[in-house]
Amino acid sequence: MDFAITLKLDMPPERSVALTRQAEAAGFSYGWVFDSHVLWLEPYPLLTLMAANTERMRLGTCVTNPAVRDPTVTASLLATLNLISGGRMDLGIGRGDSSRREVGTKPTTVAQLEESIGVIRNLAGGQSAHYGGDEVNLPWAKPYDVPVWVAAYGPKALHLTGRVADGVILQFADPDLIKWCLGFLHEGARAAGRDPAAIKVMAAAPVWVADDIAAAREQVRWFPALVSNHVVDLISRYDPADLPPALTSYVRDRSGYDYRHHAEVGSTNATFVADDVVDRFCIVGPAAAHRQRLHELAAVGVDQFNIYLMSGDEEATLDVYGREILPALLSA
Repeated sequence: MDFAITLKLDMPPERSVALTRQAEAAGFSYGWVFDSHVLWLEPYPLLTLMAANTERMRLGTCVTNPAVRDPTVTASLLATLNLISGGRMDLGIGRGDSSRREVGTKPTTVAQLEESIGVIRNLAGGQSAHYGGDEVNLPWAKPYDVPVWVAAYGPKALHLTGRVADGVILQFADPDLIKWCLGFLHEGARAAGRDPAAIKVMAAAPVWVADDIAAAREQVRWFPALVSNHVVDLISRYDPADLPPALTSYVRDRSGYDYRHHAEVGSTNATFVADDVVDRFCIVGPAAAHRQRLHELAAVGVDQFNIYLMSGDEEATLDVYGREILPALLSA
């Protein structure tokens, strides 16, 4: 299993760089950043700094979307960063959430997502692409196979991911929900004549290592509230009977969501989130509990565990994971 971090860019750039360097030294092999340009700092300058201050880590957005920047702009950014980093850039992309809703717009469609993936992948990889009725290319872009990770929850997006992506981003650490998602992912892969086993699986979630589980839950309760935005969107587009209750039932008492407090520890956005949901979606408790859950995730097919490193005391989290958890899982 590979390990990753994702940063919320609400801190001084120097600290984002320091955390990235600490993570690489601890054995983390991926460094991702949120892309919500209104709420937090613009991700691409930070990715530039991260690339210049690391040697091995692969880097990317977790996640961007097709609409907040023109796909040709995203392709140019990615191709430029690939030159700066020595070929270490990945694309993490989804339909859009906070960066869209904060400017009064909705997530894009699955069809828009699929079209944009093709354009970005081709242009950033040094190939031409049909866009806006013309054939476009970036003549300076160095050819490379752009690893594309798609964030998905619903059957249609998961099916798309199986057809076109190199990896899937699943925002929870619940092995049963991941198994449900992989069913649709693998259907999409087989429909496109692809080997489902070739598609990498990322589980992304916050963690808190502590013996005091009640206190640990409070540090990460914000995360199921964040996921609830996607769940509510799913319920609006699918018959709830076709979705797993473990994913949908917890939003019944959700009264709303304030994006000004998105991904924020202690936010009132999370008051409706019960303890059992926190325990399923996140990883909390002593180090042994983290190792056990990570082994369970590996057993259902997770290739990369991505810590949403934004719950406080981030340096200490990296330290304990580097000392007590990664050594037991890196070969799993």
